[in-house]
Amino acid sequence: MQRGFTLIEILIAMAIFTLIGLASTGLLTTVIDSNEISEERFAKLQLLQRAMITIERDIQQAVPRAARVNGEKQEVVLAGGEMDDSDDDGIGLVRGGWHNPQLMLPRSTLQPIVYRLRDNKLERLYSNYVDNVIGHEPKIRVLLEDIDSLKFEFVAPTDTTSNIVSNKEINWSESFKGTGLPRAVAIEFVSKDFGRIRREFTLVTDSSQ
Repeated sequence: MQRGFTLIEILIAMAIFTLIGLASTGLLTTVIDSNEISEERFAKLQLLQRAMITIERDIQQAVPRAARVNGEKQEVVLAGGEMDDSDDDGIGLVRGGWHNPQLMLPRSTLQPIVYRLRDNKLERLYSNYVDNVIGHEPKIRVLLEDIDSLKFEFVAPTDTTSNIVSNKEINWSESFKGTGLPRAVAIEFVSKDFGRIRREFTLVTDSSQ
């Protein structure tokens, strides 16, 4: 004589399978959420790495070339610190090494660069020409978002006592404006995602400056 399942046994089995299904769904949801968070974090890390590479290239390729401001000639080749157009510090310079194969493009290999903080965004301003016409508006590229503060520091070109390599006895100043390049430039900013980040760069300067 065959004996079937009782109603209680069926209900118990259904309850067990329901619990297993709920547990599996919860685990799958946790894995998916964790994966999305990891991908978002990795994407932000890539943006940070690209931004730091861009900043390093611009600063270390700085050249002692003054750019005209509103059509007027000036002698300052690099200026940094508090900036009117920035919510915090900023820096302006002219960089070399801007690739122009066989000078085929109607521009030089020099490029004016400005870094500033606007609305919690680290912006890079640039133009195709060092000496632009009056009224020219530079192009703006947002490197990083959710930046709470931006600071630049400088080592004067006349500071011969500073040991830049060992990072000892360095006399950092909060502003710089000169006809020659500083010996070193430091950038420090606070990111909502990565906290406080500081990088220091040495520059090749003319000892006669």
